[in-house]
Amino acid sequence: MALAAQLRRLLPSLRRGIQVTAWAQASGCGRRGGPRLWLDGSEILGNAVVFKKGLIISALSYLGFETFQLISQSAVVHAEANVEEILEQADYLYGSGEIKKLYQLLAKYKKSEDAELLWRLARASRDISQLSTTSKQEKKQLVYEAFEYAKKALQKNNSSFAAHKWYAICLSDIGDYEGIKVKIGNAFIIKKHLEKAIELNPKDATSIHIIGIWCFSFAEMPWVQRKIAKTLFATPPTSTFEEALKYFQMAEKANPNFYSKNLLYLGKTYLKLKNKKLAALWLLKAKDYPAHTEEDKQVQKEAVQLLKSIGDKN
Repeated sequence: MALAAQLRRLLPSLRRGIQVTAWAQASGCGRRGGPRLWLDGSEILGNAVVFKKGLIISALSYLGFETFQLISQSAVVHAEANVEEILEQADYLYGSGEIKKLYQLLAKYKKSEDAELLWRLARASRDISQLSTTSKQEKKQLVYEAFEYAKKALQKNNSSFAAHKWYAICLSDIGDYEGIKVKIGNAFIIKKHLEKAIELNPKDATSIHIIGIWCFSFAEMPWVQRKIAKTLFATPPTSTFEEALKYFQMAEKANPNFYSKNLLYLGKTYLKLKNKKLAALWLLKAKDYPAHTEEDKQVQKEAVQLLKSIGDKN
């Protein structure tokens, strides 16, 4: 509407400019008093005419530029609104446990430059790779795809805690295919990105939980792997079950009962620390956690087996 109004206001001036140009052609105004007219009528080389024509071209150029700006701004607003809609749909599907539908939705935007879309696509790709129905070949492909999406998300927005978190998670998955040297070497990078995620969002229980997993993994590392690590690295990553417990407790405090696996690992860590009473308490919570996902079902199964191993009949 604003553009149309401007055009209406400018049209009389444009008409006057055209009329002046026609008059100049007829009267023969040109340099040194003589007319110099291109036969196709595209240019008249007279001072007054060139000046007037310059005004006309400038006016039209201005309008063209403003039109371009308005269209561009409209496109940006539309694009932003569209991204917001996609993110809302994605979060709804994720919350509903519709992993396959979520992946199908986000896979359409794999060339996106938006970090929020990309880290969600990384998460969806990884979730599909974790399904028992996914073949080994598909799993590997999805793991590497997830890592690329997470890496791109981080490149697009280094201040996104979720991008740091999913980059760390996907990098860890890559290690399963790259050998023990790469896996251990990546461990330092993984922890650094998880710590950055927590720095950016101290309330993100998932990032805190994953550092707990990191600590637990290195605390229970088999002797052979520990020896290899010492051979490969002057100072290999190390941790303790006490440190792992601290992070699992922190995660639970940040968001109580947020994740079945955190409950399971609290039980497993207490078992490692020879505290069967507290181990049983947390394992029972893991067993009774509502199973919304395939991972929840696996957690329930492991919790039941561990409870049997310590003689709990519940």
